[in-house]
Amino acid sequence: MSFKIAVAGTGYVGISNGILLAQHNEVVALDIIESKVDMLNNKISPIEDKEISEYLATKKLNFRATLDKKEAYENADYVIISTPTDYDPETNYFNTQLVEIVIQDVLEINPTATMVIKSTVPVGYTKEINEKFNTSNIIFSPEFLREGSALFDNLHPSRIIVGEKSQRAQTFANLLSQGAIKKNIDILLTDSTEAEAVKLFSNTYLAMRVSYFNELDSYAQTHGLSSKDIINGVGLDPRIGTHYNNPSFGYGGYCLPKDTKQLRANYKDVPSNIIGAIVESNSTRKDFIADSVIAKMKSLALNADTPIAKAKEGCKIVGIYRLVMKSGSDNFRASAIQGIMKRIKAKGIEVIIYEPVMKENEFFNSKVIKDLEEFKTASDVIIANRFETILEDVKDKVYTRDIFNSDS
Repeated sequence: MSFKIAVAGTGYVGISNGILLAQHNEVVALDIIESKVDMLNNKISPIEDKEISEYLATKKLNFRATLDKKEAYENADYVIISTPTDYDPETNYFNTQLVEIVIQDVLEINPTATMVIKSTVPVGYTKEINEKFNTSNIIFSPEFLREGSALFDNLHPSRIIVGEKSQRAQTFANLLSQGAIKKNIDILLTDSTEAEAVKLFSNTYLAMRVSYFNELDSYAQTHGLSSKDIINGVGLDPRIGTHYNNPSFGYGGYCLPKDTKQLRANYKDVPSNIIGAIVESNSTRKDFIADSVIAKMKSLALNADTPIAKAKEGCKIVGIYRLVMKSGSDNFRASAIQGIMKRIKAKGIEVIIYEPVMKENEFFNSKVIKDLEEFKTASDVIIANRFETILEDVKDKVYTRDIFNSDS
């Protein structure tokens, strides 16, 4: 049986779900940006994602994009809501305005459609929003994907969770499973609030693991020890494992920073220590990395054999190699290296940036250089959250904590 499915929002979540489902269903993606709609209708991905680009170009999909909300929502069986929900530090709450605009539009155009919120929301939100709009047609289904490999993760999901114990929830879960390559996928139906909690606790656990190995690395660097040997030894315990253990400048990206802060806010009436410490640890790590970079600059400047000895006090220019969180992504929202950059600039140090996916020539008043060789020459020290082989010829002036040369 085939369904009509509307998708509101064409970011990583919306497009990856839309393409997954368009293999066996009619999918209409709605966005307010005309250029993105045109690209999708011309089978071009507006975001950096290998599988999305491949599927749009080569697969037989019943998929189209539109600017017209009536075209999208009318006669739709399901409406997937995948609009941004940025964390608002003033309210300690996700900004769910765009989600609620979609809900209002769907209720006006097609009130019998089942709305599936894929955007991350606070714990308890789905129950509250059903009551607010006097409906029972809104359910929640958490998304577990990585930027740059969103469709891959939906084709090979770790699990499928839908926040309602009902036939329509089971049907939606089956549609996701039908489009996947992976077989025998674990499917879990829960109540909406539990499903919301799963999303926040999952991402906070991942942030905790990142923070743990980053603090291990800070200790090792401070005491002149081998982080690699310690991490390898720790990971040989099968209860810990050797995955997701590569030190970095901190966790970042679109999900982990905001999800950890939202969960911390949800704990305001619950005794806790760990959740708040995870958020604080990430800030501490950025302080440590910035101080380490400045120390490297000073040590290099004191070495008369280096070309930067000409600087009277430390180096002249620090180069930021890539703002994106990981290879294969074009998204640098809340990337950890931005926090390092801001801390270094606060010391009065000039910063330049190499980011080939950025159209602008400046980023927060720092020059953006698109030519790699020009960037290498102009930088006295280069900081890279992840080391790539194209930096091998300037390895001596690169500061990174990328021990295992992986994104995780």
